[in-house]
Parts: sequence; structure tokens; C-alpha cells
Amino acid sequence: MKSVLTSNPPAVPVIASAAQPATAAATRTATASGTLAATRAAIDPRLIAALAAVYLIWSSTYLAMRIAVSELPPLFMVSLRYLIAGAVMLAIARRRGTAWPPAAQWLRAAPAGALLFVGGNGFVAIAELSVSSGGAAVVCATMPLWTGVLSALGGERPSWREWLSLGLGFIGVVVLMGGPSLAGEPAHLVLIVLAPVCWALGSIAARRQARTWRTDALMSSAIQMLTGGAASAIAALASGEPLVVHATGRAWLAIAYLVVFGSLIGFTAYNWLLRNARPVVATSYAYVNPILAVIFGALISGEALGVSTIVANVLIVGAIALLFARTRSRTA
Repeated sequence: MKSVLTSNPPAVPVIASAAQPATAAATRTATASGTLAATRAAIDPRLIAALAAVYLIWSSTYLAMRIAVSELPPLFMVSLRYLIAGAVMLAIARRRGTAWPPAAQWLRAAPAGALLFVGGNGFVAIAELSVSSGGAAVVCATMPLWTGVLSALGGERPSWREWLSLGLGFIGVVVLMGGPSLAGEPAHLVLIVLAPVCWALGSIAARRQARTWRTDALMSSAIQMLTGGAASAIAALASGEPLVVHATGRAWLAIAYLVVFGSLIGFTAYNWLLRNARPVVATSYAYVNPILAVIFGALISGEALGVSTIVANVLIVGAIALLFARTRSRTA
């Protein structure tokens, strides 16, 4: 402004000063419009679709499982779901040109498949014979916390933030056990608490297998689903469950939903997020799913929604947020 005053007549600075607010306002408006347009352009519609799929579909699978096991044996249902989904994924991977995995890879993937789909998903299915779908979802939301504990046992020392999140998560589970959402047979309550532990162990084992074999993600998931589905069928036979049963269309529709939406579409969306979104965004389903699952169970199936359920949701989701805060600070 000093250069304008010294190099121009007195009238010019007055005109310039008067015009400056309007020019600045126009500049701000243009900048804001450009920023808004750039923000809209930067939001990939596929990101919104993938997040919506993971949030809504995976939140609703707990209720779909409870509907299915109301008429079908739980381990048989899990076996059927993952054998079909795994076969479809295997066919797609082969069509894309992925090589057939060697026998050694199938054998080494079997423990991870069994932990994920017998101990993880199978235990949830058995527990939902008496435990509500919302309560099961809230307990299963502790899976990232168990991953932290198991990683510590494997030599990775947790930070104070991770220990604090673990404590909050366990308090949330204890609170939930005192409310109507986690009412059920004692054996089923034990299984629903063990389910996220098995899923965490299976996830760690699957991650190590991925580093060893470096297989295509779709083929790797197909192997895990097929070995886990086969293990579920063996467990169903060993426990005396019938593999052929009569059920209403409602139960078969629930299984179809779990196969198509829960396994195929849900996995595809999550796999896309892992490749194209920041880790905190990709894993944000852990914040959302327990809340939506409780809402779905209450609205659609009339499941009990007590104060303890809300408190447990806040504690567990807060614990997960605290756990992921460390990841956010590293990836920001």
C-alpha cells in the first residue's frame, strides 16, 4: 500500500481503498467456490459407495445370522455360506488369471481359515441361538483390542494409549453382560466373548500367510473361506448337526444375503477401501458397525435396548477410537 501512495495522486489511493473490500470479497467467494468444487471433485463416489456397503451390510449381517440360525444349524449355516462365497471368489480369481495355489498353501491356510470362520464366525452363529444380534456385534467390536493384546504376546509392545483402550473395551463388555442385550445361555456368552479372540488370531495368522505367499488378495480370501467352510462342515458333523435340513424361505433368504452381500459385496468393498483409502478410513467400520447393529436389531427384530447397551456401545466405540488415534497420527 505504501508504494501505491507514493507513486500515485491522492485520488487514486482512495479509489483503490474503496475497491479493495469488494475485490477481496470477490476473491474469497471465488476461492470458496473453487475449494467447494475441488472438494466435491475430490470425493470419489466409489469411496462413498464402499463405505456405505461396509457400514450398512456388515452391520446387518449379525441380524441376518440370527434369523438364519433360528431355523438352520449354526455351523452348517456358516459352512454353507463360506463354501459358496469361497467358490465364487476362487472362480473370479482364476478367471482373472491367478494361478492355482499349491497344496502346501492350502494346508498352511487351514489354521487361519478355521480360526476365522469356525472360531470367529461359527462361535458367533452358535451364540446367537440365545444372544441378541446387537449384543453380539458390540462384543465382536472388541476384535481390534484383542489384536493388540495378541500382538503384545508376539513381541510388539503396546503403548499406554493401547493399554487404555484395552481397559475401556473390557469394561464395556462387562457393562454389556449386565444388560438385556447380552442375556443368554452361559455357554453362548463364553463363545461370544471367545469369537473376537479367535478372529484376531486368525487375522494375525492370515497376515503372516500373506507375507509368505504373496497371493492375490481375492485368491487368498477364497482359500481362507474354502478351508474355513470345510472346517465348519467337519465341526458340524462332529457335533451332530444335520447337513440337510428343512427351513422356510426366510432362513434361506438370510443365507443368500450373507453370501451375496455379507461375503461377496462386503469383502469387495472392504478390499477396495484397503487399497484406495487411508487405513483409518478403511477400518472405520469398527466404530460404526456395533451402533448400527444394535439399531437394526431393535428396529427390525424388536431386540431389547437398555441403558447398559448404550453405555457399553460408548465405551467400546470410544476404546476403538482411542486405539485408532495412534494410527491416525502416524498416517496423517
